[in-house]
Parts: sequence; structure tokens; C-alpha cells
Amino acid sequence: MLLTKRNVFLSICIGIVAILIKGTEYLNIYIFSSEPYGRNCSAMEKAGLSPLDPSSFSRPELAVVTEIFLNLSVNFDRKVLIGNVDLSIKKIDESNNEVILDTSNLNIASIYDAETAEKLEYSVAEPVPEYGSKLSIQLPSNSSNSYRIGIKYETSPEASGLQWLSPNATAGKKHPYLFSQFQPIHARSVLPCQDTPAVKTKYTATISTPQEYTVLMSAICNGSKELHGGKLSHFVQDVPIPSYLIAIAVGVLQSRKIGPRSHVWAEKEIIDESAYEFADTEHQLRTAEEICGPYVWGIYDLLVLPPSFPYGGMENPCLTFVTPTLLAGDRSLANVVAHEIAHSWTGNLITNRNFEHFWLNEGFTVFVERKIKGRLESALSQDFDAYTHVTELKETVNRLGKDSPLTQLVIDLKGVHPDDAFSIIPYEKGQTFLRYLENIVGGPEQFEPFLRQYFDAFKYKSIETKDFQEFFTKHFSNNSAIKSIDWAAWLYSPGMPPVIPNYDKSLAVICDKLIENGTVRAIYLLPPKIKKPLITSQVIYFLQIISEAEAQPIKKLEALNELFGFDTVKNSEIKFRWLRICIKARWEDKVHVALTWINIVGRMKFVRPLYRDLYQWEATKNKTVDNFFG
Repeated sequence: MLLTKRNVFLSICIGIVAILIKGTEYLNIYIFSSEPYGRNCSAMEKAGLSPLDPSSFSRPELAVVTEIFLNLSVNFDRKVLIGNVDLSIKKIDESNNEVILDTSNLNIASIYDAETAEKLEYSVAEPVPEYGSKLSIQLPSNSSNSYRIGIKYETSPEASGLQWLSPNATAGKKHPYLFSQFQPIHARSVLPCQDTPAVKTKYTATISTPQEYTVLMSAICNGSKELHGGKLSHFVQDVPIPSYLIAIAVGVLQSRKIGPRSHVWAEKEIIDESAYEFADTEHQLRTAEEICGPYVWGIYDLLVLPPSFPYGGMENPCLTFVTPTLLAGDRSLANVVAHEIAHSWTGNLITNRNFEHFWLNEGFTVFVERKIKGRLESALSQDFDAYTHVTELKETVNRLGKDSPLTQLVIDLKGVHPDDAFSIIPYEKGQTFLRYLENIVGGPEQFEPFLRQYFDAFKYKSIETKDFQEFFTKHFSNNSAIKSIDWAAWLYSPGMPPVIPNYDKSLAVICDKLIENGTVRAIYLLPPKIKKPLITSQVIYFLQIISEAEAQPIKKLEALNELFGFDTVKNSEIKFRWLRICIKARWEDKVHVALTWINIVGRMKFVRPLYRDLYQWEATKNKTVDNFFG
């Protein structure tokens, strides 16, 4: 998942729901406060945490789910999924007589032995806000340690893992739309499961919908058929995955083939645009295989979701979800796909055992993403991308506090909801650590063969940081340079990384020359040719520097706009930074532009900072609040 993710189920969009219910005070908490909104987790601890995962009730060390069989109907009128799930269970502890699952607001009708139809005793504990309830099921009596349990149930219309869109929220404006987001712990709101990345299972699913809808899942579709005026779609995922990677989307969709193993899916209004934007997907995928080893998932499809999807992307196996804000018209933002492709190894193939070790997913993914970028573009471009994100890392550390435990690579989630711990830290501090390790052992020629061996050794497994550390230390045991690595400082100390690699700054220097003492030079006196040599990432960096400097005179910004055409640019990363600069300059003509853009772009990376900027300007505070509730 790229760092722009947290949707209606998380941070800002949970905030919007809370605001509608509880009032304007939540506007400050969710949109403008720099502090995370903490949950009261004492009830979670009393309910009994898993020793493997402080965010789960499940006890897979006693009895573990080994396979999931879903059979669900989509009801757009009631905004629920209705049906049953069969779970294959393996008893681990011979003295244990129950299986414990995670649930959240599920309406359970019955639980039974799927082999004999015998009803089973079960209990649902009192719910813990944001975590759901512990479901304890008595295992059937048999001589085997293997069981198949059936659960008939339906979801709640408020399921935190599902987003139900009205027709007006789609591009076509005619049909509703459904998509899921289970990471980190929202699968439990859609199916009873062991909702921890410590457990990886295969799954199959049969989904019933009206005929006009297409169903997509994080699995391979092996057929659909019309039945009684509706349609049944069947899916198989034969590679074990954690529950947070189960995904579903239902809409009136079209597809285009963009490679030998890839299609892009979207509403018809944007399908051709999407096919053009992501035409290089196979090239990115092949490059990732050169770095990481064989791609095991069979297909790699993309789904371009409606604008309300507030992430850059979500790495669901076989089906990456992406935001339409990537449709820049020139493929300049397609690097997000490289990030999600990298997740096919880093997170999906090898998974953090719990979200205390989230950097094993995201730090490795950013590291591989930039290697893909380096091979497809240049080493200069790879280093430029890393260098420009150091500033963003510093900003996050300063916002959270340099002594905050949430700025460590390995964090403690006891008493902390994983949504609240989410930040750029595991992404950028994690990749910085890996780049440091690569430099220590002698560069890519030494580190990349190790990386492929690491992926092969731990594929299909869920691991902790110590597993990586031990594997690294053993692999490089003959390299005396590794003795200088301060593992404790990197992994368990808060604040900025102990070392920032010496990135090549050549591409940054060109942009820096346009800035002097924190002020944009007399840019309106420069000839138009200055624009031509700048690649998209340099323009983004240039604007970022301006946005961090003192407010610029509007006259100078008008000249800058005339030179670069920022008002008409389609690239969302450029538009976002340009609007922040305009708001900082108190350019009143741009307020309506910013508010209008916020209303059509759901990506939290853009929405939240712009709301903060507008709210902090006294003259636009009321407009901002009105627009938010709008």
C-alpha cells in the first residue's frame, strides 16, 4: 500500500462520519490536529489479546484457520453482504477444544459443523470499539485434528471494511459501487476470521450480484454464469494470504488488456484513459522479477476506483486498487504501480507477522520500488526520489515528536490501534535503513542476490524483524563491515535515521538554483526554456521547496503560473502543491479552486493538508467548515 492510504474506514473518513454524528469538535481532531486520535484499548486487553498480535483476539497457536470458502450475495439496497463462510480449521494444541476468531458487527445466524450440519456452541464477547468482538466456537467432536466449520451471517451496513458508493459518487452516475479495504484489521467486519497477518490462508469465493455488475477479487476468476436473473462469479486464490489482502469490488466495469498477464478495469467513462496511463505495467512487472525473482500470482490486474478512493494504491494480490488521481495523461505518476507491484514480494509473499513490524512490508516495498525506478529511468532518478522524501520524513518526525515511540521502525502496539500508528515512518525510515545496509555490505552487487535469497527463504510466511536480522547477519557473516551496524539504534530508537545515505543530488541541484535564500528568484524574468529541461519529479520537488518557504508574492506566482501552466495541469501531485502555495500566499482567487478540487478528489494525501491550510487562514475558515459539511 502506498503511503496515501487511509480511507473511510480509517483516519479522515472515519473522522467525517464522526463529525456528522458528534459535531464540529471532531473536525479539529481528524483534519487539523497533528496528534493521532487515540483509542481506549484497555477493554481490548481485558478481552484477551493474541500473544502473536496485540490487535487480534484470535489464537492461531491453539487452532488455526487453513482455508476460507466464501459464498456471499451483494445487496446494494440494504448495503450488506449476506451468505456464509466455511473455514477449514487445524487444531494445534491437543488440549484445546475451541477456535477463536475476530468479528466486528457481524449478524451471525448460526454456526455448524459443515460436514455433518450439527450446530455448534459459540459465544460472542462484548465488542471493543474499533476492534470488534472475540468469537469463540466449540470444535466438533471427532478423532481428527481437522475440521470444517460453517458460519451463516450477514454484514452490517456500517462495516468498516466496505465502502458502498451511491451512483452520484461514481463516474457513470447510474449504478452503485462497492469496494473493500481490509488493511489493517477490517476483514473482521466482513467475515469471521483470524484477522492477523500471522495467519495466511488460501481462499475461494462465490459472489452473487445483479447481472449488469462485474465482480473482481484479489484472486483469479475461474468463471461466472447467469442464474435466476442474477450472476454468480467464482474466484480462487491458491497462494496463502493474510486476511487483510482479501478484497472485493463490484461495479459496472469494463476492461482493457494492457499486457500478457494484465488487464486494467474501470468504469467506461475512464477506461481508455486508464489503459493509456498504465500501458507500461508489464515492463515494470518484468523489471521487478529481475530484482526479486518469479512472480507467483498468475495475473496482475489494475482496478481504477472512483475518486472517493483515498489511497494511492492497495496491493491486493492479482488486483491492485489505484486512485484515479494517477491519471495524469502522461504516465508521470505510474510509479505508484511500481510500488504496488513490489508488494507482490514485500508484504504479499513475505508478510509482517503483526503491524508492529509494518516496516518489513513498506520499507522493503519502497526500497524495491526505487530500484525498479532506477532501472527503468536512471540511477539519478532513483536517488532523486529517495532524497526528496527525506524532507517529508523529517516533517513527520517533527509532527509526531522526535522522541515519539511511533517514530521507531519496530513499534509497540499494545494500547495503540494500528490505524493510529500509521505514518510515513515505516516507508521512508525503513527504506533508508535498507539503503544503508546495502551500502555497508558493498552495494547492489552484493545486496540484490541476498534480497532474492531472502524472498525465497521466507516466501509464503509471516515474519518478525528478528527473522530478517538473523538471516542478514548469517548471510553476511564473512563481511566484517556489518559489525558497525547499530541494530538497536535503527530499529528501536525514535526520531530520524542514524544515517542518511549520500544520495546523488544532481537533479535536485537544478531545482535548487531556482531558489535563493528561501525565495523564488525573479522567475518571471527567466525565458520559457527553463521549463523544458525539468522532468515531472523535478517540478514537484521545485514546488515542494516553494511550499516550505515563506509565502511568495502573488505577482511572482502569477508569473510562475504563466511559465508552467499550473492552473491547467492534470498531474495531481503538481496541482496539490501549487494550491498549497497559493493558499499560503493568501491568493483569494484560488480558494474556490482548492475547495472545488477537494470535493472531487478523495485521496487523503491531498485532502487533509489542504483542509488544514484553508482552516488556518482566518478569512477562509468558515468556508472550509461549510465545504467540509457540504
